[in-house]
Amino acid sequence: MTADTLTAPGHSPHNDTSVWSRVTSGRNWRDRVGGIVRGRTDDPSWVRPSLLALLLATAMLYLWGLGASGYANSFYSAAAQAGSASWKAMFFGSSDAANSITVDKPPAALWIMALSVRIFGLSSWSILVPQALEGIAAVAVLYLAVRRTSGPLAGLIAGAVLAATPVAALMFRFNNPDSLLVLLMTIGAYCVLRSLEAASTRWLVAVGVLTGFAFLTKQLQAMLVVPAFALAYLICAPTTIRRRIWQLLLAGGAMIASAGWWIAIVQLTPASYRPYIGGSQHNSILELTLGYNGLGRLTGNETGSVGGGATAGGNWGATGWSRLFGSDMGGEIAWLLPTSLLMLGIGLWYARRAPRTDRTRAALIIWGGWLLVTAVVFSFAKGIIHPYYTVALAPAVGGVIGVSAAGLWRMRRDVTANVLLAIAVSVTAVWEFVLLDRNSTWMPWLRFAILLVGFASALLLLVLTRLASRVGTAVAAVALLASLAGPTAYSVATAATPHSGAIPSAGPSGAGGAGFGRGGAGGGGGRFGGGAPTGVGPAGGGPAGAGPRGQAGATPGGGQTGGRAGFGGGGAGGLLSASTPSAAVVTALKANSSSYTWVAAAVGSNSAAGFQLATEKPVMAIGGFNGSDPSPTLAQFEADVAAKKIHYFIASGSGGGAGSQTGGSSSSSQITNWVESNFTATTVGGVTLYDLTK
Repeated sequence: MTADTLTAPGHSPHNDTSVWSRVTSGRNWRDRVGGIVRGRTDDPSWVRPSLLALLLATAMLYLWGLGASGYANSFYSAAAQAGSASWKAMFFGSSDAANSITVDKPPAALWIMALSVRIFGLSSWSILVPQALEGIAAVAVLYLAVRRTSGPLAGLIAGAVLAATPVAALMFRFNNPDSLLVLLMTIGAYCVLRSLEAASTRWLVAVGVLTGFAFLTKQLQAMLVVPAFALAYLICAPTTIRRRIWQLLLAGGAMIASAGWWIAIVQLTPASYRPYIGGSQHNSILELTLGYNGLGRLTGNETGSVGGGATAGGNWGATGWSRLFGSDMGGEIAWLLPTSLLMLGIGLWYARRAPRTDRTRAALIIWGGWLLVTAVVFSFAKGIIHPYYTVALAPAVGGVIGVSAAGLWRMRRDVTANVLLAIAVSVTAVWEFVLLDRNSTWMPWLRFAILLVGFASALLLLVLTRLASRVGTAVAAVALLASLAGPTAYSVATAATPHSGAIPSAGPSGAGGAGFGRGGAGGGGGRFGGGAPTGVGPAGGGPAGAGPRGQAGATPGGGQTGGRAGFGGGGAGGLLSASTPSAAVVTALKANSSSYTWVAAAVGSNSAAGFQLATEKPVMAIGGFNGSDPSPTLAQFEADVAAKKIHYFIASGSGGGAGSQTGGSSSSSQITNWVESNFTATTVGGVTLYDLTK
C-alpha cells in the first residue's frame, strides 16, 4: 500500500481531510450533532436500534443481580455511609462519621455514593448502582467520541469492546473509584475531540476541569491520559502554534484549579479541625499525593504499605513488557490488547501522509497515546498495582479498534485492507484461544469455537471483494462476534459471580488457575488478585445477615473466601476483609451508642468497616487501611478513652499489627498492647471485645 492511495484523485493534500479520514467518518463533521436516543435523521436505519441494543445489553450486564455482592468493598462502603451521616465526613472522605481518619484516596467517588445513600438509605444497591450507571455512561460517551471522527459503526465497535471487557464488567459492578475515573477520562477524550473541530478554548478548558476531578478520584493515575490529550491538540488543532500552546496552558490551569481547590482546603485546614489523612505518615495530603498514591506507585517506595516490592519481581508481581498479558492481568484486559496494538499501527500508517489537522489521526493519537502511556506505566510500576487497575485501558482499546476497524471496513474494496482485517481477526482468535486455554476446564468448547469461526471468517474476508454486499456484511458481523465472544463470555461469568473484599478479580467463580481464577469471589482468591502480599487474604464484605452463612465469624454475605486467610479472621475481619458481625455483637455496640463518639475502635479500616456498616455508627479505624498510619497515637487514644469517647475495642487477632509492611507507624500495636494490659476481654458472638469504659 503506497501513500498515494490515501489521497483520492483530484484531492489536494493540503486539505484538512485525507481519504483515510473521509472513509472512517463517512460524513462532514458539522452533521455529527444529535442525541443518543433520537439518533440523526441521516443515519442508516440500523444505527439507532444497534445503539439502543448495546446500551440495553450493557445495562443488563452491569445491573443484573448487583445486590449479590453485598457491600462489595466495605472500605469504601463504610466511608459512603459515614458521608451520608456527616457532611464533614463526606467532604474529607472520612472512614467514619466522627472523622477519625480518611480513606487513602481523594473523595470524589465517595461523594456520589454518599449522596446515593443519603437519598435511598444504606443498602447494597444504593452503594453499587452509581458505579453501574457510570459504566453505562462510559460506553455511551465512548460511542459518541469515536463516532465524531469515524462514524457510527466505529462508535458501536468501540462501545461494544468497552462493555465486553471483563475488568470493566468487574469494576462497573464494584464500588472502587476506578469506575468514576474511567468515565471522567472518557468524557475528557470526547471534549478533546470537540476542541479539535474548531480549536475551541472552551472545550479544551473542559478537558482540564474533567482531568482535575479525575485527580480528585484517584490522584496521579488520572494524569496518564494527559500526554495523549496534549499531544493530539498540539499537533492537530486547526490554529497557530502560539495559540495552541496558550490554550494548553489555560487547560492546565483549569486542571490545577479543579483539583487544587480541595487539596488546598485540606492542606490549609488545621489538623485539629479535620480527620487524619489516611495513607500518609505525617497527616499530609501532599505526602499522600506524591508518595503513597504518586511516585511510590512507580518506584515501590511506599512507606506504610503492606508488602510492596521496590524491585522487579516483588510482592506486587514481576514487571516487564509481558505483565499485561501474563497470568495476573491477562484475563482482565488482554483479550483484545494485541489487536488494538496492531490496529493502532495500521491506522497510523494509513494516516502518515495526512494533513496536520487530520482528525482521524488526532483520534488515533488520543486513544493510542492513552493506551501506550498507561500500558507502559502499568507494565513497569514497582509499587502497589492490582489487575483491576487495568480497567483504565478499556476505553483506549475500544477507541483504537473502533477507529481502525471501521476505516478498514470502508476500504474493503482494497485487497490490502481485506488482508489486514483478516490478520486482525486471526490474531484475535489465536490470542483468545491462548487465554481460554489457561483455564481449560471452564467452557472448554468455547476456545475451539472461537478459533474455528475466527479462521473461517478471516479466510472469507480475504476474498471480500468477490462476495455480494450482504454476504460480506454477514461475514464481517460473524468475525466481530467471534472476536468479542471470549471477553463477553468472561464478562458474563464475572457479572454472575459475587465480588467482595479489597482486591476483586474478573472471571467465573471457582475458576482457579493461572490468571483466571481465585478460590472464590472474595476479592482475589487463588492468585490473590495478581500479587497481593503473602500472608493476607480476602474475604467478603456484605451487609449484615445478607450472606448464606450469617453467623459470626463466617464469610460475609455476597462473597466467598479465597486464597489465604485474612488477618484477624473470625468476626473481627482483617486487613482485606470485613466480616458480618452477629446480632449479639451489633446489639452490644449499639447499646447506649449516643453516649459515645465511637461505639468501637478496631485496627485497620476493613476490620472497622464491617461493624460500622452493621451498626451505622462510627467505628474508629486505628492505623487506617494498612493499620500502619500513626492515627491515633497511643497518647491520643488514651485521652479518648479517658474522656469516654470510645466504648469498645475490637480485638483483631493479628497482634495489632498490619503484617509485613514497609515502614510505617507502630501505633496500632502499641494501642493493642495497652488495651490488652489494662482492660478485660469478653467474647460476644464470637468476637473479642474490651469495654473501655470500665
